[in-house]
Amino acid sequence: MTSDLAITQHPGLRLPPVPWRDPHTVSPTQLAEFIGTLEKKCEEMPRSADLRTCLGMAYAMNYDVYKSMDALEYAVEVDPRHFFAQLKLAELNYRLRALVRAERETLKALELAGNSFELALARKQLQEIRRLHREGTQKPEWTKSLKAPALVLAIMTVFLCLVVNWK
Repeated sequence: MTSDLAITQHPGLRLPPVPWRDPHTVSPTQLAEFIGTLEKKCEEMPRSADLRTCLGMAYAMNYDVYKSMDALEYAVEVDPRHFFAQLKLAELNYRLRALVRAERETLKALELAGNSFELALARKQLQEIRRLHREGTQKPEWTKSLKAPALVLAIMTVFLCLVVNWK
């Protein structure tokens, strides 16, 4: 499989390119080659949501979450009507267990679904997100200040150090 295959796509077809359909078949060296090729193509065509989506998927497969998030968010920004960019952004949030944002992004993807296949993908992902949400498997949202617990911990540490060293 050449790296050109990773970025060549029929204009009417909205499926991810072949190498990304089964992530276990792509070796780390081949993945690095794909990422390099995709980065170059993104520099050449910065307004391509398809390329940015594939780049975000490649970064995610390479466990580079921040770059993946940036690429997918940029793809959605470039083309807000791009189904796969929206779905993959939602999937990344789902995998990070940011379930509230994942559900919100998946609902946007559900609205963008253009055929029954895309609709089924979005529905299945939404169903899984809601199942995890019901079971309590989510990243906690830090809405409260941690000043008080940190201050109590510091005071207790100082107190324990004084007690241990008191002689």
